[in-house]
Amino acid sequence: MTYTIDKAIEILEQTPKTLNTFLLGLSDEWINQNEGDNTWSVFDIVGHLIHGEKTDWMTRLHIILSDGEDKTFKPFNRFAQFEDSKGKSFADLLNEFSELRANNLEELKMLQLQEAQLNLKGMHPELGVVTLKQLLATWVTHDLGHMAQIARVMAKLYKDEVGPWKAYIPILKK
Repeated sequence: MTYTIDKAIEILEQTPKTLNTFLLGLSDEWINQNEGDNTWSVFDIVGHLIHGEKTDWMTRLHIILSDGEDKTFKPFNRFAQFEDSKGKSFADLLNEFSELRANNLEELKMLQLQEAQLNLKGMHPELGVVTLKQLLATWVTHDLGHMAQIARVMAKLYKDEVGPWKAYIPILKK
């Protein structure tokens, strides 16, 4: 599928709604357990999405669109949620994510980006030169990847309970 802002926004708008519908009101066991050492719980994943809304997508978009010569992105702290989410309830996290995403998408729409702007470049600290289109397409796939991760984390909580059906449930093998 070729990237378009309209198609991207279709997914980006749905992510908070999907997470709220799927997760709001679940017990702490579903939200706070992970897959083992050095893995993330659903709580951690939503915290990570929040950090991205604050410091990644729109921040980097503005760097690319800026008139400045230095288009280098600051490194993204993929683990900032562990500190940033302390003391917050899961409902607070879902609400914060929804608000941040709505604001970011409103701003994105107001920019009315043109095709030429999507080809503008920035410098990722690890990946090198990237285009605005690639950044925005990554925003969508990042959401989808973490929604799949959430489903996997939750499914694995019952991996020992499904008995022989485990052989037929691929998500339990990942």
